[in-house]
Amino acid sequence: MIPGLLCSTFERSYTRTMVNDADEQPDETEADPEETDDNFALGSLDFEGLSPTDFEEFCFDLVSESGFSNVDWRKGTPLAASPSDRGRDITARKTLRDIDGHEYEERWFIDCKHYKRGVPPDALQGTLAWANADRPAVVLFIASGYLTNGAKDWIAEYERTNRPPFRIRVWEKPQLLRLVEKNLDLAFKHDVGTSTLRRVSEILAVESELMDRLWYGRKPADDDEAAMKDWPEDIKAGMLAEKRRVEEQYGVESLAEDVETDWAWAYLSGRISAVRWVLGDDWHNLDS
Repeated sequence: MIPGLLCSTFERSYTRTMVNDADEQPDETEADPEETDDNFALGSLDFEGLSPTDFEEFCFDLVSESGFSNVDWRKGTPLAASPSDRGRDITARKTLRDIDGHEYEERWFIDCKHYKRGVPPDALQGTLAWANADRPAVVLFIASGYLTNGAKDWIAEYERTNRPPFRIRVWEKPQLLRLVEKNLDLAFKHDVGTSTLRRVSEILAVESELMDRLWYGRKPADDDEAAMKDWPEDIKAGMLAEKRRVEEQYGVESLAEDVETDWAWAYLSGRISAVRWVLGDDWHNLDS
């Protein structure tokens, strides 16, 4: 992925988001993440690097950006483990409007399921039991992957047998893909892997390597006594030790290629400037 292309992707996304937000009004129909007129498409989503808590935080931001209000993440503690959330990770309200202009709110209970394999039926039962007691308008399961076929059959049988006083919705990876297409900054913020965007961790790793190379290329040769004659001994020793680390990590021959021609040095400078711009820094920042 060329950093400039990534930047233009974000720019297009932000433009679409601002236009959509300006035109958006409450509607009597539910938002359906599968229905979109947006021609931009991601190829895939990868939540592998997220913990269950990270995935809940992603879902919280996704719901907040999807037309809901009063979004509450019921984590209850800064620790990794959470107290009982009474069958839902997130609560939110959705404003709807009748044809005569009357507005009303629906309360949604949202349960986030981050499973490496399909979500089984027994992972859904507690949420629906609490929903029967607390009576939201909608119970939404957000899965980082998919519900198993057994879980989908169980939901269908549950609705047929119990006729619950709430609707049951499911967002799986395809629905999340459509929603993230309209909010690409969420993937960037939460380090969600996509086939179009690099992970934040990948970009930071590249920036770190390029900064090492830029720093190394600016330092005097070890035997250049004239350049270092006024340096304090501790500064000189620290610089030489850091040069050894960089050489061991990237290789002396590879580092030499960065400074062998003006073009190679300009190419290195352009790369780090572009990567830093993607990360929010000023353009042309070549500090090392």
